[in-house]
Amino acid sequence: MSEPTLLVLDTDPSPRLGRLTGRARIRYTDEAQLAARLPSADVLLVWDFTSDAVRAAWPGAGPRPAWVHTASTGVDRLLCPELTASDTVVTNARGIFERPVAEYVAGLVLAFAKDLPGTLELQRQHRWRHRESTRIAGSRAVVVGAGPIGREITKLLIALGVRVALVGRRARRTIHGAEDLDRLTALADWVICAAPLTESTRGMFDARFFGLMQPSARFINVGRGPMVVEDDLAEALRRRWIAGAALDVFEREPLEPQSPLWDVPDLIVSPHMSGDTAGWRDRLSEQFVAMYELWAAGEPLPNVVDKRRGYVPVREPGE
Repeated sequence: MSEPTLLVLDTDPSPRLGRLTGRARIRYTDEAQLAARLPSADVLLVWDFTSDAVRAAWPGAGPRPAWVHTASTGVDRLLCPELTASDTVVTNARGIFERPVAEYVAGLVLAFAKDLPGTLELQRQHRWRHRESTRIAGSRAVVVGAGPIGREITKLLIALGVRVALVGRRARRTIHGAEDLDRLTALADWVICAAPLTESTRGMFDARFFGLMQPSARFINVGRGPMVVEDDLAEALRRRWIAGAALDVFEREPLEPQSPLWDVPDLIVSPHMSGDTAGWRDRLSEQFVAMYELWAAGEPLPNVVDKRRGYVPVREPGE
């Protein structure tokens, strides 16, 4: 049997695939050549997960890979109607980013509660100004998104003494349904978005939503940028409808230097880095190699995306 062809939509640094030598015919491509090379591929590794090239190149004539793996959690930049309707299996990098993202969120909660941005600014100004900070234990958080990242954020916040309500698409066991979100938001000190981008979540955090939040509350987004109406968030902060916000993801990335978001008061801007800890690319490579070995052996793959939902469903105990 000939070696399967593994096509890699590449970016620098490239994945470490040495363990697949002799077991796969590895070919690399950029965005411009992807459409022409898709028909010859058995497997597509979307290493450049910030690219929209797969969504643009997938429609067309010729065969398509039987399996597509993206080195990210989100698949919104990947899916198109033709891929969704096909028999191609899509998998993601679930298991790599959950704890790092949760730690990042916990760091933001601590930074807001203890006014670390204010302390750093006062230090820059050489000003000694005593303030009181906020106690985290006993505060309330709403985590929107009941997948693995949202659950890990919930665990870490509970360890800090925060009372957490986890909100998913539908209610089950200890998870609230979407119908409870408005009520819970009105009581929350922290609202954290960790949900996937779907048609139902696009633009869900808007002026109406920010108007529900307490003036002392903060909003954090580590999900997907298009879920937030950025102009509405900026206006809510300028009018002090809410006390602060942190965005790690944006509608358009990278955020342009002239974007007004850089100068919005009480907004922390970070460059989509919440899940990226030292060695993360090596862990992504190791995960894909292990999954390729399962695929080559005819074994079931983990992290299979429900393409119509746009994420990997979480199985509850007993399901």
